[in-house]
Amino acid sequence: MAYKADRPVSALSEEPAWKQRAVERSTQAAKRRAEQRVERFLDAAQAIMAEKGTTDFTVQEVVDRSHQSLRSFYQHFDGKHELLLALFEDAMSRSADQLRAAAAERSDPLDRLKVATQMLFESSRPHPGMRRPLFTDFALRLLVTHPTEMKAAHTPILSLFTDLLSDVESAGRLHPGLKPRRVAALTTQTVMFSAQSSGSSADEGAQPITADEIWAFCGKGFIRG
Repeated sequence: MAYKADRPVSALSEEPAWKQRAVERSTQAAKRRAEQRVERFLDAAQAIMAEKGTTDFTVQEVVDRSHQSLRSFYQHFDGKHELLLALFEDAMSRSADQLRAAAAERSDPLDRLKVATQMLFESSRPHPGMRRPLFTDFALRLLVTHPTEMKAAHTPILSLFTDLLSDVESAGRLHPGLKPRRVAALTTQTVMFSAQSSGSSADEGAQPITADEIWAFCGKGFIRG
């Protein structure tokens, strides 16, 4: 007669706890090493852009600066475009964190939204003497050639403004019928486009739009009087 175990087959085939822990530790270690390699590539690209003032560099330059291999680069990125996209997404995420932290210092939901709107405008505006090729070169190309990727990269900013507008709605200050996420999309697009196209105060004879003006314009569109 064949032996029949008292336990179900699933229990017999389950890996021992010690083996699960060992595999998990190994996986976590490999993940940390991969993250460190990626950070070195990103840091190298940032340093090169800061020196050159442009996104016109090669993958080999990044590899050499990072002191890693070309094989390692292509294990993490499909190419230069994906590297630049990673840098841009990271910049958008950090910007959203900064805006959220600044807005959190205010108790009134409308004040929080105002702070975030004005800060987004100022950070998106071109500044004389400051080269930001990731935004002036890459982002503009991305908008034209890869609009879906551009939209995804702005998700942290959109999520922040959606949260802020949801708070405004909860406080009864949003016009009835308006949806926080749609208003957030309209607001962020208006603010960032206006900032990038308004020029700077250093332009001779120019009268650039101010942060107060952009808030007054956007706010009147969704604030309930």
